[in-house]
Amino acid sequence: MASPNVTPNPDEDEGGPVKNFLEHLEDFRWVLVKSAVAVSVAMLLCLIGANYVIEVIKWPMTRAHVSYPPADKIAVLTFGTNQLGKFNLTLEEQRFLDVGTNQIVEVEVKPLRIGTNQVLGWQVSADPAITADAHRMHINLVNLNPAGGFFVAFQVAIYGGLVISGPLVLYFLMSFIFPALKIHEKKHIFRAMIIGAGLFLTGVAFCFFGLMPFALEASQMYSQWLGLGAYEWRAEDYISFVCKFMLGMGLGFELPVVLLTLVKLGVLNYTMLRSMWRYMIVINLILGALLTTPEVLTQVLMAVPLYMLYEITVWIAWYWEWRDRKRALKS
Repeated sequence: MASPNVTPNPDEDEGGPVKNFLEHLEDFRWVLVKSAVAVSVAMLLCLIGANYVIEVIKWPMTRAHVSYPPADKIAVLTFGTNQLGKFNLTLEEQRFLDVGTNQIVEVEVKPLRIGTNQVLGWQVSADPAITADAHRMHINLVNLNPAGGFFVAFQVAIYGGLVISGPLVLYFLMSFIFPALKIHEKKHIFRAMIIGAGLFLTGVAFCFFGLMPFALEASQMYSQWLGLGAYEWRAEDYISFVCKFMLGMGLGFELPVVLLTLVKLGVLNYTMLRSMWRYMIVINLILGALLTTPEVLTQVLMAVPLYMLYEITVWIAWYWEWRDRKRALKS
């Protein structure tokens, strides 16, 4: 029996009924069943629309640009509305085609009639539209084995299904965990989920629209510097790289939510966060090395926003402690 002198704190009350172990196990089994159904349905939808999902994943390539060494002369070979390829011209070919001072020229192959004979000829022009198009990345995603298309479709279904069903799976999981939490813990975690979802989407968008085209440019330029072909990539490798890169950036943007939730729950404080800055620099650089292309620039471009988010987290923790001290002095 509670003492009459003790005022109950509603924030410390638990929100759900008391259950035994077997009842909790049954609830968890249903969470797994519902999550599996949600993931399976989402994967099936992505498998049916795999061609549309792949077009979305290929979008960063349309935003990437290719630069050429100033000494190189590039011929863009076209036939009608089709682009047949881009080729570096030798000195002899430059003189033969009379490219002049233009770095990029269009060599248009067209049928000609000479007397009663039809032959193929060419016309050289420095069309600005062709020049602009030549600086865009044109990569063919290819399958190198008969079953490659099926593997790519299932790969797209897995990644897309996890993304689409993620909110539902999280909802099922939270419906299992929330009854065991105290009122104030629920409040903090619910806020963390809302802010975390926004930060995750921000990280994915930053990667997809900003960092990914730059990473693809760096990858192609490095391949060209090594003297390797850089115009055909395996479809499954490209899809895996893009999806893991975006997922990693989205999870990296969750760092403030995790740290601030731990601060609210009393596990961390401002002093502890401030003392961790050296470790966070190393961790962010390691994440950049694992999730981006293996060159320094894109690793730094990923590590910088992650560390900026960490610094913002530290100052928010400082503000919370300052606010709590100020309230304590007034009371």
